[in-house]
Amino acid sequence: MEKIKVNKDMCIGCGACTAICSDVFQFNDEGYAMVNNENCDFNALDDNTKNDVMDALEGCPVGAISKEEEN
Repeated sequence: MEKIKVNKDMCIGCGACTAICSDVFQFNDEGYAMVNNENCDFNALDDNTKNDVMDALEGCPVGAISKEEEN
């Protein structure tokens, strides 16, 4: 499973990811991005949402979004 993650220590809360893919990303109470579902499996998403996630990952100005293999 490939999990989508936001590094909360790197996030600056610019909102690019939430604007690109609100199905996966939202703001937490502190105003920083987080994944809507902590166990979000990239491979289980439909193709359009996968493309949006990749756009958000590539568009993050501080590189706070990642896709990581989980066992």
